[in-house]
This record gives sequence, C-alpha cells and structure tokens, in this order.
Amino acid sequence: MTPRRLASAIAFSWAAALPVAAQESPAEPLAPVDALVLPRPDLRASRIDSPPTLDGVLDEAVWRGADATEPSWIQIGPDEGMPGSESTVVRILYDDDALYVGAELYDPEPEALISPGLEQDFDTSSSDIFGIALDTFHDRANGFIFAVNPAGALFDAQTFDDQRAVNRSWEGIVDVETTVLADRWVVEMRIPFTTLRYTPSQGSQTWGLNLSRRIRRRNEDTFWAPLSRQYRIYKFSLAGTLSGLEGLQGGRNLWVKPSALAADRSGSQAADPGRDGDLGVDVKWGVTPGLTLDLTVNTDFSQVEVDQEQVNLDRFSLFFPEKRDFFLENDGIFAFEDVQMRNYRTGSSPRSFKLFNSRRIGLGPDRRPVPILAGARLSGRVGGLEVGLLEMQTRSTDPRDEVTPGLPGENFAAARLKAPVGAVGTVGAMVVNRQATSAGFTGENRAYGVDTNLQLFGNLVVSAYGARTGGDDGTGQVEGDRNVGMLQLAWRDPLWNVSVLAKHVGDAFDPQVGFVDRRGVRRWFATVGAHPRPQGLPGILEVNPYLDADLYTTLGGATESRTLTPGLQLTTSDGGSIVLEVRDRFERVFEPFPIAGVEVPVGSFDFSEVSLAWTVPASHRVSGRLSVTRGGFYDGDRTSVGVDLAFRPSPHWQLSAGVQRNELDFGGRAFTADLYDARVRYGHDTRTFLSAFTQYNQSSDELVTNVRFNLIHAPLSDLFVVFTERRGFSGDEFDDGPGVRERGITLKVTRLVAF
Repeated sequence: MTPRRLASAIAFSWAAALPVAAQESPAEPLAPVDALVLPRPDLRASRIDSPPTLDGVLDEAVWRGADATEPSWIQIGPDEGMPGSESTVVRILYDDDALYVGAELYDPEPEALISPGLEQDFDTSSSDIFGIALDTFHDRANGFIFAVNPAGALFDAQTFDDQRAVNRSWEGIVDVETTVLADRWVVEMRIPFTTLRYTPSQGSQTWGLNLSRRIRRRNEDTFWAPLSRQYRIYKFSLAGTLSGLEGLQGGRNLWVKPSALAADRSGSQAADPGRDGDLGVDVKWGVTPGLTLDLTVNTDFSQVEVDQEQVNLDRFSLFFPEKRDFFLENDGIFAFEDVQMRNYRTGSSPRSFKLFNSRRIGLGPDRRPVPILAGARLSGRVGGLEVGLLEMQTRSTDPRDEVTPGLPGENFAAARLKAPVGAVGTVGAMVVNRQATSAGFTGENRAYGVDTNLQLFGNLVVSAYGARTGGDDGTGQVEGDRNVGMLQLAWRDPLWNVSVLAKHVGDAFDPQVGFVDRRGVRRWFATVGAHPRPQGLPGILEVNPYLDADLYTTLGGATESRTLTPGLQLTTSDGGSIVLEVRDRFERVFEPFPIAGVEVPVGSFDFSEVSLAWTVPASHRVSGRLSVTRGGFYDGDRTSVGVDLAFRPSPHWQLSAGVQRNELDFGGRAFTADLYDARVRYGHDTRTFLSAFTQYNQSSDELVTNVRFNLIHAPLSDLFVVFTERRGFSGDEFDDGPGVRERGITLKVTRLVAF
C-alpha cells in the first residue's frame, strides 16, 4: 500500500471510530481523505423469522441485533473527503418475502429538516434524504435507487450503465414509514423481493450496495461507500457490498393492472368528441429473474400531464420529453442516443438525437393523441446480455376527424441488444421499424445501428455510434445520405472537465421513430473547464470557468453555424448558482425560415449575446430562477427575460409561476413572443394529491389548463380525475376563431393485483 493510501485508510478508520460529539468538535483538525482509495465497505444483512412492525420506530430486538454501518460517512460536499457532520446508522434485515431497511439519521435540529413535497419522485436535490442503491445482480453497472425524505415521500428509479442513464419514472411497491424525534429522524422501509430483479439461489449471494444522506440546509452529501464529487450514489463500480443474503427464492412476479375509463370531450378540435368509456389492462410478468414482459391493451394516457409549451427561436426541431409510464420503464435499455452524463459537460444530449424516441408512438405530429390498440415489451437480462423488444399497434383514425384525419393504423417495433465489454462498458445494436398496416396505405421506415459506451481509466467516457435509415415513404425509396455517426471523448475528475465530439448526420437520415434536431451537417464540439473550490470566498462553494467551441458545417464543408462561448459558473454554498456566458455566433441561412411568424432571410449573420442566470435552490421556501439574455439576433436584436418563482409554505403546498418574455427586432419587424405559466400542487398525504397547471402562449394566443386529482388507493393503484382545456383567443391554422378548441374531463381507475 502506498503512503498516500495508508494515510487515507488510517484517517478514515480514525474518523469512523469517533463518537458524534467528537466529530462536531474535534480536538485537532482532520485532513480530508481520498475517497476513491478507501476500501469498499461491507454490510451483512440479518435473516429474521418474522417481519418487524413497519412504524418508523426501530424498537424491536431484531434491529438491535443486526449488523450496523459505522456512524461516520464521508462527504462529497461541501467539505469533500471529510467525515459527515452528523452520525448515520443503517441496518438491513430480510425474510423470505422482503428486504427491511432501518436508518437512524441523527440531527440536533430536527425542526430544520427540509421536505419539499409528499409526492412520489419528489425533488431529491431540494430535500433532506436517506438513499439506498441496490445492484442486485452485482454486475457493478445496473440497479435500483430508493430515497426517502423526513415527511415519508418516496423516490424510486432504475439506473443503467454505471451512472450513464437513470430512469426516474420506474415505480415499484415499497412501504415506508418515517418519524422525527428530538435528536434524529428515522426511516423504516420494506422492499418486497417481487419489486426487485435478482438471481434466485438456495446458497449465499452478494449484492452491490451504497447508502447516502443529504442534509439540505448545509448542502451536505455523505456516502457510506465513499465517492468523489463527480459521482452519485448509482456509481455501482465504486459501491460497497451487501452480504449474508441466503436462500432467496423467486416468486411468480405476475402483476395485473386492469383500468376503467370514462371521458367527456368537446371543442372544435377535440379528437373523438362526445362521451365514451373503455376498459384496458396492463400485465407485468417476470418471465425469468432478469427478464420482464409488459403487455398493454386499450392503452390510455389521459392522466399524464400536458406538455409544457416552448418558444422556438431557431430553425430546428424542438424535443419534448416522454411522460408516459409504459414507455419509460426500462427506458435505459432502449437508449441509443447522444450521451448526457451528470457532471460531464458533453455539449450534447438526447434532446439532439435518439434513434428510438417513443413519443413517435401514439402521438401525432402536433402532439395530439393517436389511439393505441395494444403493445408488448420484453426487457431485461439474458445470460449477461441486456435485451429489449417492443411491439406496438395503433388504430387508424376517422377521415372525418378534423384534428387527426384519416391516419392509418401503424405497427412500431424495436429490438435492442447490449453486451458488456469487460467491466468498463457496453457495446450494442438496435433495429427500429415503422410500417402502415391499414388497407390502402403504404410506407415503411427502418433504422438500425451499433453503439458503444465505455468508461476507461476511471474518468474517461468514450461514446460512439453509427446508424442508418431505410425504407420508402409510399412514393419510392428515399435518396441521399442516410447515415449518422458520432464519436465523443469526455474526461471528468474533481478538477477538470474536458470533452470533444465529432458527428455526421446525412441529409436523408430520417428515423421516423426517433428524433434528430439537424440533418445534412457535420458537427465539431470541444469544451474545457475547471472546478476549483477556493477558500476565502464567502458564500461560494465552487468556481467553474469554461470555454465551449461548437461548429456545424454542411456536408460539403461550408460553415453553417459557429458558436464560441466563454462562461463562468459560481456554485453557492446553499446549492444555488450564478452563470455568466458570452456567446459569439455565426449563422448562415440557405433557405428562409420563420420565427414566431417573421421570416429570417437567406444570408450570413454575425452577432453576439450576453446571458446571466441566477438560481435559488428549491430548499428555500421561496426559490426560483432569473435569466436575462441581450444581444444580436440574425439581422436584428433580442432581449429575453425569464423568471420562475416557487413558494413552498409547507411539505403539503407548492405554488409556482413563470414568465418568459422575448422582445425581438429582426426582419424589419419588432414584436414579442411570450410564455406565461402557473402551477399549484397540494399533497394531503403521500397518497392524495391535487395539481393545477395553466400556460398561455402569446405566439399561438392560446391558453391551456390542466387540473388533476390523484388518489393512490392501493400500492401502484390509482384513481385519476383530470380536466383539460385548450382555449384560443384569436384565429388559428384550422380557421377556428376564439373559443374552446378542446375540453375534456376524464375519470380513470386502476387496480394492481399481484400474484
């Protein structure tokens, strides 16, 4: 062992052995340790004969007799490498049915604990939390995350590829109780084995495990298996272990969720106006311990909140995120896209490219629903491989429908395969197909490609893919360059953040079940930045200067877009930020295009702009973001101001409002393009919620309102009452005047039955 490793190990052992009082007032200052050279810890789970009472009080003898974590964990911030300021002790039990987690999180000021909400998948970054990550196959790459706040709200997610992808929409059955005492808060969790995926065995097995704690008022994050600050709890290659698990048998893992729907729709642009009702069913079956089959019939997503409007101030397509649960579960397996990793500055994201974008299924070009008849998805692991198969069938629409007239029924299929490359990443392949199935309609589209994502030398991420599209649009084979390819290298350590990217997108590359923002271009991107944490700057935790260079050329080599961006981000000690950027831009327009109804002419444009953004974290009762951008805009000028404010009087209530104002003067016209929105959320408890959201888009002169009541009447079983209205105040492209364009009220009930 090197002297540095020995010193770190001694410091860690000494800090862990200190009692809480000594940690708060040490006789001598402790030096920070290098978290990544410390040994990975192990916690032994204890088998029990009868389950403890789930009441948030760890008073049963089985808890006192179980193996416990050391009380002192290691910070990643604000004092990286130092012991946590408060003691945290965790024990884990199990029986034939479930895993039981008991955590005692000591805090001398329990009245200062922060819980920003009661809803599932609450904002963990703004809350005190206890978190647990389980790598149930111990592949050091994939697993499950659960986090709890002091009010008892639960966050759950799946993670993939050793921190590369996180699916926050995954939901499992988990029971949680919390209590807040005079000197600590306590978490008691029951995680049924049917919620997880693992390898059944009569013998002993080991899982990957990490535990985390956030003390939000101090912006402090600590971990049981120590990490450095560029990583998060789901960095499974650096996790500890959970041992002592024996005789874990697999159940039938069959969930059936029938649903009933009643709806009343009206308005000049309503799809299927009138009253109707329908029955549907979703089925989830664990075919093997690692492979899950999902089936859906008469799928309805009326309970999903409406898209938030966006103002498009350039010539390229906008990306809208998927919100429908059926498509989001195991989404990481189907990911074939531009990489965006937390704390890595890559210059790209899935908002730029996805070979498979599930929003193209069951939603028309204008984001209006298209009826889905049925679908199936098989996803998971087989013999060390990650496998994903998806098949969906949509119905045709009535030719008399004024909104989505005469759309054919279509079949959508996707097949995904990923294989491990040692312990450093994956290599994969994907095929996607879309085909009309209604009589009298032709047309098909295929996309296929290979990709790889590797993490080398601990901090270097290598991502690459190549793909191609084919098929015809009903009139003949599509001609042109139908290829896309990308190579990206990104390095991130506690100080440096560097990446380079090269990308080619053919002019005829057309993934009709995917998304690409720009075609017929080559892109070159590079960035370099530093993340020092200087001492002596009051209120400032981190200073991050950076420089981005972004270049798009045509396939012939002519410059189309060029942006040089020096920037500076200051991270405040409470977790907020101040960002200043100066962007020097060049745009060459080959064909005129409209922005908010005003045409940008053909020509070359050099201009620059300055932007400033200030963010106050949601851990404050009043939080929000203020952004200002001022500068040139093609042949004119632009001033944009964005204000988002939120008020959180208690964990039960949250009120927010936002304004995005764009004052534009170009193309010989001066005008504004504004967005306004407001939201109210009320959580009576962790099972009963009411939310209302309204947004006004000045460009379309349209107001959208969405009100949703949700009662979770049993685990993963819901009652929804949803009201949606879209109202115009002037004429639109359908020649409709002012008035209600679409209005609907929907009642939906689901009930999960587990076998």
